[in-house]
This record gives sequence, structure tokens and C-alpha cells, in this order.
Amino acid sequence: MPRLSRRQMLGALAVLTNGSLGAPLRAAETGCTPALPPAAAPLAGAPRKLTIAWNETAICTAAVPVANAKGFFRRYNLDIDYVNFAGSTDQLLEALSTGKADGAPGMALRWLKPLQQGFDVKLVAGLHAGCMYLMTNPASGLTKLADLKGKTIGVTDIGGPDRNFFAIRLKEAGLDPESDIQWRQFPVDLLPVALQRGEVQAFSDGDPFSTLQKKQFGLIEIDSNMRDRWAHIACCVIGLRGSLIRAEPQTAAAVTRALLEAGAWLACNPEEAAEIFRPYAPKAAAADLAAIIRAQGHHHQALGAAFHDEIVLYADALKQVGVFRPSFDSNRYANRVTKDLFST
Repeated sequence: MPRLSRRQMLGALAVLTNGSLGAPLRAAETGCTPALPPAAAPLAGAPRKLTIAWNETAICTAAVPVANAKGFFRRYNLDIDYVNFAGSTDQLLEALSTGKADGAPGMALRWLKPLQQGFDVKLVAGLHAGCMYLMTNPASGLTKLADLKGKTIGVTDIGGPDRNFFAIRLKEAGLDPESDIQWRQFPVDLLPVALQRGEVQAFSDGDPFSTLQKKQFGLIEIDSNMRDRWAHIACCVIGLRGSLIRAEPQTAAAVTRALLEAGAWLACNPEEAAEIFRPYAPKAAAADLAAIIRAQGHHHQALGAAFHDEIVLYADALKQVGVFRPSFDSNRYANRVTKDLFST
């Protein structure tokens, strides 16, 4: 019998101690074990057809193709179609609200502001932590957030998740992300060019682009969302249409289970997961994709009360950088946009 690592042993112990009491794991550094209560039976009857929308260039959502390739969807009698969706977040949430798709993974900081509009979409789980980076040239002398006062940061989207996240981090470092920093928008391929030309002194983006550009241009990391408390907060979340949850709660739980199980599996099988994802990133070497998966926080998942509290934390942080108004009720908001599918 193979020996378990310390992380695997802790993950197994967590399942035994929580699962045996009938209470779901609500957040965990999961190792190879998903943050779920004991396994459920597959759905009865014919396979349930569902549609998942995802951005196939985003390796942070690699759990979607992994869930198909490794049989996690089939385990719960699910027949999943995919829609490659690269439109705006509002369009994605509208697609979910109107039943054009049943679920989607996405970045919390891309979804939280649009969800304020009242879309019939619920966030049901945190899929993993990590995948955004702030980088610069080694010769810049910039090594920490405080060094960026008076500098210009390049981003691909002024309202994007990485821009909002690093605004939060700059605020935590004592800077005003509006008055102390300039932000400039560029296409993703031009961010390293803008850095080389001195048009920006640092830039931010998400994987796989960040890690590949870091390697290609010899960049250094100033900050990421795998540091400090943020390394233990879900970066990417799972959203489902509200009507599916209300009409078919077991189906909603099943697709959530499959994705979380796939996420936990790829955390401990990065090389095979990279090969599964490689058709969506044909220009990237499998070794680079595996390195990206290892660097991300796929061992962190969240459900229930802990996931609710992570959304509150995000909302409070977004209040600090002006995305939400100061009087915004973060707890009430989290109550509205999250749903615990596994409470007993």
C-alpha cells in the first residue's frame, strides 16, 4: 500500500472526523480530498443533461475538462455539454439566469459586482485559491507593494478581477490605489511590451498568461493572491442557475460534487491534469501547465458557512477600494448570493 503524505493524511482525517458526525466539511486545505460530506449516490434515471459555460483558455477552471475526462460527471449520472464563453460577465450571468447554461466556474472578483444586479444565480462553492500575479522586471528594483507608489500598473481590464485584487492589496499595504497608482489597459500580449518600453512599471494578469510571460521575459513576482490570508480564500467559485437549485437540488449538488472532486484530484495529479488541459493551450508545454497547476491553490475549497464568510471578506475588501459603497451590507449580500447545498 502506498504511503500517504502528511497533507493526504490530514485530508483523510478531516473527512473521517467531519463526515462521521454527519456535518459537511465547509472549508479545507483538502489535499486530494474534496471539501465535501460523504459521497452521495448517483442521480436516478437517465443521465441528466446539463450545460456548463467556461472560458477554455483559463487553466484555473481546468476542473471542468478533468471532471469529464476522469469520469467525475459520469459518477453522478450527469451528461455534460460545454459552452466556451468568453463574453462579458453580465452576459454569462444572463445566460445562467435564463437557462441557456446551468452552471459555470468563474473568478469571485469578476462576479461579485455584477451579481449585485440581482441575477438568478447562486454561488455554491469555492473551487480553489490562487491564479493572479503582479510582475515586473528584475532591474526595476520593485520588490514589494509599497515600492509601487507613483508607478503605473498595466492590466487587461480596468474593471477586471486582478485590477480589483491588487487594488485591495495596495490598500492593505498603506497605499491609495486611486491616487498613488496609475492604471493603464493593454491587450494581454502587449503587457510585457509596455513593461519593456517603460509605459508601465509592473503589470498584472491571471494564469496561464502570467506564468508563461513570467518565464518568457524573465520577470519577477511582486505579489499574488497566493500570499498571506488570500492563499486560503477561494479565488474561483462555482455558480449555478437559481432555478436549477430550487427545482432539482440533488442535481445541483451532484454537479457541484463532481467539480469539487475533479478540483481535488487535479491538485494531486498536476501532470495528468496538464495533459487533459493541453488541447486548450496548445502553445504551452505540458510541463509549464503542470507547474501552473502546482502553484495554484487547488488544495483549498470552501462550502457552507466558511464559503459565505469568504464572500463577506471579499465584499468588505471591495468596499475599501470603492467597488461597493461604504454602507453596503456585506453579510446581507453574501446571504443573498450564496447557497449551501450540503447543509444537514
